[in-house]
Amino acid sequence: MIITNHREKTINAIVYFAGNTNKCGKTKMMKLLYFLDFYHFKQTGKSVTGFQYFAWEMGPVPKQLFEELSENMGKDLSEAIHPLPNEGFQKIKPRRAFDDQWFSPRELKILKDLAFIFKDADANQMVESTHLKNEPWDKTKKEKGLFCPIDYMLAVDGHGGSLPPAEASDRMEERREMFKIFGVA
Repeated sequence: MIITNHREKTINAIVYFAGNTNKCGKTKMMKLLYFLDFYHFKQTGKSVTGFQYFAWEMGPVPKQLFEELSENMGKDLSEAIHPLPNEGFQKIKPRRAFDDQWFSPRELKILKDLAFIFKDADANQMVESTHLKNEPWDKTKKEKGLFCPIDYMLAVDGHGGSLPPAEASDRMEERREMFKIFGVA
């Protein structure tokens, strides 16, 4: 089996962003995780959390996590963050310290850079930042429509630290093959 540590990375990324940004509610968190995954994918051909993102009206959302935060948090997540209020601003507050052991140096740098860039951004600013023209959410909305999955390959453009598209595609295919053969833990 291939051990991905996606769950540990997700929970610790949530703890990190909640502890290192202001006004960090559920909407802002969805966008920060999206940027973390898509920036990392652009550079390496793999996401950090393993989530599939969908083009919702307010921007990209990892539906699986959104539902968990909205309905019934797993034990590990509820031990890491306080329950979210049912009404009003759903501020995410960590219950424990961030554990960096799960992250590569590149992943840690992206986490820190995103927390710095979006430290004081509110939910509306985060939504606006994901709606930029010709970015993955925008392309998905225009080409496939709302509520469709956003293809990670849309992040790869061959510029600014990006893998060449063919290499990113090859890496994705290799990972799919490995998961198919060995399974995921």
